[in-house]
Amino acid sequence: MTLVPPPSALADTVVARLTAGYATAADPVRAERAAAYMKGVAPFLGIPTPERRALSRKVLASLPHPDETDCAAIALRCWELPEREYQYFAVDYLRRHVGRLSSGFLPLVRHLVSTASWWDTVDLLAAHLAGGLVAADRSLAKEMDDWIDDENLWIARTALLHQLTYKEATDSERLFGYCRRQSGHPDFFIRKAIGWCLREYAKTDPAAVQDFVGASRDRLSPLSVREALKNL
Repeated sequence: MTLVPPPSALADTVVARLTAGYATAADPVRAERAAAYMKGVAPFLGIPTPERRALSRKVLASLPHPDETDCAAIALRCWELPEREYQYFAVDYLRRHVGRLSSGFLPLVRHLVSTASWWDTVDLLAAHLAGGLVAADRSLAKEMDDWIDDENLWIARTALLHQLTYKEATDSERLFGYCRRQSGHPDFFIRKAIGWCLREYAKTDPAAVQDFVGASRDRLSPLSVREALKNL
């Protein structure tokens, strides 16, 4: 399903400034290397991250804070642009303003996760957008219960990673349950995500992670086990 950006005067201004500003910093040689590194998921402009974020600050200078409609319009319009740096801008923008978003924004996050999907955007959307929305409205955890079994591996990866920053607020039963449910998944990105979310939670409760891995070692992939126990 294609989502149409809603009307937004702020989005009109942001995107006009953004495309003009980013174009001045394009580097075709660096762009080719970046596209190759990201396995051709999208073309790039070739702007290094520090320079891109400095340009982004200029783009947003003197502009008002957005409402939810503005955020949706900016994100969707950036996702329509071909070069990956525009999607990076949108992710940074949504992270900054996640506190202004309602629970109803989650379907749009799902759309972004499942469109032009690769780890560079998905992981930030998972930890900071999906995770932020669920933290603000715990009833959305039921949506994550559906996402974990989704046939789209990036949706399932988002469910695995949405609690990545929760620390003591982590629902460990849900976390371990998700890891068990996807333990047999053949894809590298799911197996890596299982190990990553366990490794991160081990910083908060190492004994619980060790116990879980010990009890589930015959089900977890060697990659997941290795990642989970890396710092223990």
